[in-house]
Amino acid sequence: MSGNLFEILKERGYVYQATHEDMIREALNGEPITFYLGIDPTADSLHIGHFFALMMFRYLQDSGHKGILVVGGATALIGDPTGKSDMRKMLSKEQVQHNVEEVKALAKRFIKTDGDNPAIILSNDEWMHDYSFVDFMRDIGIHFNVNKMLSSEIYTNRLKEGGLTFLEMGYMLMQSYDFVYLNKKYGCKLQIGGSDQWGNIVAGVNLLRKMNFQNDDEVDKIFGLTCPLLMTKEGKKMGKTENGTLWVAREKTTVFDFYQYFYNVKDEDTETLLRLFTRVPLEQILTLCKDDIIAAKRLMAYEITKLVHGEEEANKAAEAAKGLFKTGAVKEDMPKKELDKKFIAEGINIIDLLTESGFISSKSEARRLIAQGGICINNEKVQNFNKIVNEGDLRDGYVMLKRGKKNYLKVVFE
Repeated sequence: MSGNLFEILKERGYVYQATHEDMIREALNGEPITFYLGIDPTADSLHIGHFFALMMFRYLQDSGHKGILVVGGATALIGDPTGKSDMRKMLSKEQVQHNVEEVKALAKRFIKTDGDNPAIILSNDEWMHDYSFVDFMRDIGIHFNVNKMLSSEIYTNRLKEGGLTFLEMGYMLMQSYDFVYLNKKYGCKLQIGGSDQWGNIVAGVNLLRKMNFQNDDEVDKIFGLTCPLLMTKEGKKMGKTENGTLWVAREKTTVFDFYQYFYNVKDEDTETLLRLFTRVPLEQILTLCKDDIIAAKRLMAYEITKLVHGEEEANKAAEAAKGLFKTGAVKEDMPKKELDKKFIAEGINIIDLLTESGFISSKSEARRLIAQGGICINNEKVQNFNKIVNEGDLRDGYVMLKRGKKNYLKVVFE
């Protein structure tokens, strides 16, 4: 990749906040430096927000910079209070360790861990586990002013809601120490992450400067850089489906469902996703979005699915979608919901079926869509609010629901 990496990142939409933009530009456009990204394993899969940060990681790595991915085996036991109105549910040590291994395995899909310039994947439990509480507080706690911490947005919102535990206050100290450890052992100079982590990243930069350096030249070589949160043009958070979070693990979000999510985004969000999640040249993106938005969306959904699940799975998803839209055929990889067979045995009202399956969020929304002719069952338009779905509607133990032209759900009764 060329020597104007920082400009490429800005053009494509990765740069949101930088502790020292001019210095970061010079560092990224110059000789290789070591950087790190931290991910807390609060679940046994990555989601699309993690994928965004990992794309920035890969850009830096492909430009020759040395990458470290830190999976928070220790910090996940504490829980990041950022953006939370209440304390996170505490995970068991066994669950966190399981999540660490799953996240490490998934991350290897996106970052190079062998060959030229391999990344290192670590868990911060490796250096936190044997660090005694007294030593940690004496070494690290002394550098944190509580008044300044409480003025941080991370904590002010929680205090307004009614409370903050000492456990959560310690999260910032632990994440900040990661930067210190990585700097000492690997010469790490830069932390990257999502903009929701800005407060924690700045705290890490400041801690490292306080602890490690005696001269201004070295102080100026420690940086933090964030990418924006993934939002639609309407200001809504991306990565949420009707069935919950859009996961990277196919066991949690099918490949077909993953492909369909991106193909079904609004036209105005297509350019942004092509910029962020593909390597398609910007000029081609602009031309395609202007001239043929359907082709642009198809390319975008395919390229993102290929990056996450591989070319073979992306081809299958694209073909399944193409065949589904043309014939209404049911594909194995399409979204599926299982319901108790008692519903179909007794007969279930179509509105109840739509909401029980999670296909439609509310009964009022279901009625509105039926009135507009926007709901089909087994490719037949539903025209009656009182329609009862029973065993006579089954096809090999399932019914197929359709909303609009592109959204399908296979409901299996077992």
